[in-house]
Amino acid sequence: MNQFEVAGHLVDIPGKRTYPAVVTVAGGRIAGIRPSAAQEVPQQYILPGFIDAHVHIESAMLVPSEFARLAVVHGTVGTISDPHEIANVLGTAGVEYMLENAAQVPFKCCFGAPSCVPATVFETAGAAIDAAQVAALLQRPDIYYLSEMMNYPGVLHRDPEVLAKIAAARQAGKPIDGHAPGLRGADAAAYIAAGISTDHECFTLEEALDKLQHGMHILIREGSAARNFEALAPLLQSQPQMVMFCSDDKHPDNLEEGHIDQLVKRALAKGYDLYNVLQAACINPVQHYKMPVGLLQPGHAADFIVVNNLEELRVLETYVNGQLVAKAGKTLIAPVPVAVLNQFSCELKKPEDFRVPASGTSAAVRVIEALEGQLITNSITAMLPVQNGQLAADPAQDVLKIAVVNRYRNEAPAIGFIKNFGLKEGAIASTVAHDSHNIIAVGVNDERICDAVNELVRCQGGICVTGQNGNAVLPLPVAGLMSAEDGYATARRYSQLDKAAKALGSTLDAPFMTLSFMALLVIPRLKLSDQGLFNGDTFTFEKLTLP
Repeated sequence: MNQFEVAGHLVDIPGKRTYPAVVTVAGGRIAGIRPSAAQEVPQQYILPGFIDAHVHIESAMLVPSEFARLAVVHGTVGTISDPHEIANVLGTAGVEYMLENAAQVPFKCCFGAPSCVPATVFETAGAAIDAAQVAALLQRPDIYYLSEMMNYPGVLHRDPEVLAKIAAARQAGKPIDGHAPGLRGADAAAYIAAGISTDHECFTLEEALDKLQHGMHILIREGSAARNFEALAPLLQSQPQMVMFCSDDKHPDNLEEGHIDQLVKRALAKGYDLYNVLQAACINPVQHYKMPVGLLQPGHAADFIVVNNLEELRVLETYVNGQLVAKAGKTLIAPVPVAVLNQFSCELKKPEDFRVPASGTSAAVRVIEALEGQLITNSITAMLPVQNGQLAADPAQDVLKIAVVNRYRNEAPAIGFIKNFGLKEGAIASTVAHDSHNIIAVGVNDERICDAVNELVRCQGGICVTGQNGNAVLPLPVAGLMSAEDGYATARRYSQLDKAAKALGSTLDAPFMTLSFMALLVIPRLKLSDQGLFNGDTFTFEKLTLP
């Protein structure tokens, strides 16, 4: 039986105390905790590992085993992971893929059963998962919850299929995650009463407090695009038992820089109570989802971290099941072979496929206004030039053309216009396009957009930048969402494309992450699916041009 000791100042979160101790680990579990004299232990701190309470691992463009290799360096020992993205491409086979890959490494990756595949009927996905399939998944011991119920209109209007999925989770005794941006008052109360236990979409403190009063747990999200920490951090003082930290969607370069540890540091720097912050970061997700993660108690799995102090919080060591998985900023998890599976069936496009006929010299057009740090968008109008009988983008007023191309069959692209991407030349494109993951592209003209789309058709998925200096591509052969390569190499390659997009003029912090949400129909207000321009408030399609 492998036995060892780790000494330092132990952070007892439930007891709200920190004291010198020696932790004995045997057989992957905490065999004992022995108080010690301060002078007998090193000046380091032992605490439970961090948990990301809601993440789509696919958004890191890494398979779960590679995500784990990067995350443990920052003290993350487990995640509540929604495999919704790969499920929209491959159905339950995608969920199986994530489970099998994650099981090969020492990391507590707890997956849910996707509740909304497809997310809506207003777009083309690669697969569907019905209530019977959801119920079967929920019977598995390695499925921990029903993933975010994005179809809140279906909950409120008592759609039979939606209610059957919720009933299956309740019968299995597993939590139900929510997704209800902006939902307030009686509608929020009814949504929560249906059994929805969490929400990670609150973007104002008032909205969070409204939902909290009905017993909903609030996840404070800080990802690569959606950032709600500043708005929701006060909950750490008023409702520490009811909040958790999550990233939701985090690109690989950001994951290489940090994870939940960054939110802990920010919260402590703001003066929030240490034990309240760690309650949210370490304890609440484990208890809410019944994760098989140890909480630094005798008999628990030995999942814990050692940090240098409680201000800088530099992770010195990370342990999972008593195995040292990261030390001194280096991952100790070995890479595993990555299998490739995909679903991709569309032909190369021509520039004329992206043209929008129009008459006159200009036209009034509905425009998606992207917002920095938010998933919600605005619906605005702009006067755009008509050139050679075609509506044209106008970089001078930062209104560019956006296209969504069905990747599951050969169809004509859907076209719209978007503001705030800032490109002065070229185009960017991606097959990470929530939630159906068709090809999405934005650019200054049809030729550049077509080039970017065709690069992704050729490699069967990825992200791309096209400009005067040529094209740059990061292939994502696993479902068009994830790389089959080393996570650190993928992070470096992604960072190069991010810089290339910004060199074209983009002013967004994360242009590819923002682009990926412009087809997310369940988030207000105006989005673009492969079937057309969509109003996320009324759940109806809109005409591109105005009278």
